[in-house]
Amino acid sequence: MENLLEIKDLRVKYVTGRATSYALNGVNLSIGKGEALGLVGESGAGKTTMALATLNLVPKPAGTITGGKIYFDGRSVLDMSTKELMDMRGDKISMIFQNPLTSLNPVFTVGEQIAMVLRKHRSLSNRQALVEAGKMLEVVGIPSYRVNDFPHQFSGGMRQRVGIAAALACDPKLLIADEPTTALDVTIQAQILELMKELLTRFDSSLLMITHNLGIIAEICQKVAVMYAGSIVEYGTVEEVFFSPMHHYTVGLLGSIPKLTGPRDALANIPGQVANPENLPSGCAFHTRCTGCVEKCKTEQPEMVKVNDNHYVACFNRVGVSQNV
Repeated sequence: MENLLEIKDLRVKYVTGRATSYALNGVNLSIGKGEALGLVGESGAGKTTMALATLNLVPKPAGTITGGKIYFDGRSVLDMSTKELMDMRGDKISMIFQNPLTSLNPVFTVGEQIAMVLRKHRSLSNRQALVEAGKMLEVVGIPSYRVNDFPHQFSGGMRQRVGIAAALACDPKLLIADEPTTALDVTIQAQILELMKELLTRFDSSLLMITHNLGIIAEICQKVAVMYAGSIVEYGTVEEVFFSPMHHYTVGLLGSIPKLTGPRDALANIPGQVANPENLPSGCAFHTRCTGCVEKCKTEQPEMVKVNDNHYVACFNRVGVSQNV
């Protein structure tokens, strides 16, 4: 499969008056055309920073991309001019944000906010853009006559549908969804996920789904990357990673999910605290919490190793594999 997005050895840090935070530490990732990739990990792992870096939107001056490459459709994102970036954002790459209330401007109608995207990237007149905005609302299940309504007149789920409509208005090649269902109740979450699955097929877009909910990844994605302390520790198809996890962190995440059937055993927990990006441990960042830690883990950073065609892992003492280390 031809890659649409390639991220190579990406490194991002945030510098404040108090400390330096190393948010991304050599991330390597790729998304194929028409592919849905899930990015999972605890809060603070660097998931949102990676999404912002993909659009070259790491907040400055505190945030800096200190190394690595990002290629979108064969072009280097980090070498694009300001105009090229503006032309790409919202057109070739769109983003759905976590909180539908704060991602919409309260002083503009929802139709106007969708129309802004169309006027910018499709050179439509105001009237034409509003007509197309109404059609996009219909696509996400909202009557077109509501183009003149304001965000506060919609429920949380409907606001998120508006955000999806705006993101898909220009038929982007890549859609980035940053925890798009976190602020919604479970019933509305299911509706939004079904809608996204349907629209991804309809628009033939690739997807980067950022979430801490493994169930969402299993529902909507073909591949998954597990992130810890700014690094990808395991990557592969959903089936390989979820049913045959090889990194101890992935095992811990999967063990923390309640089971709907079978005996009601106590949930597994990962000991300790999430690694502090301002003071990362030496060697493998997870070694201070890892039940499979060996001496090598404390001093050396494991590289991503290919287990098979569908599965990669960065671990010296992989789960279920006897090794001499």
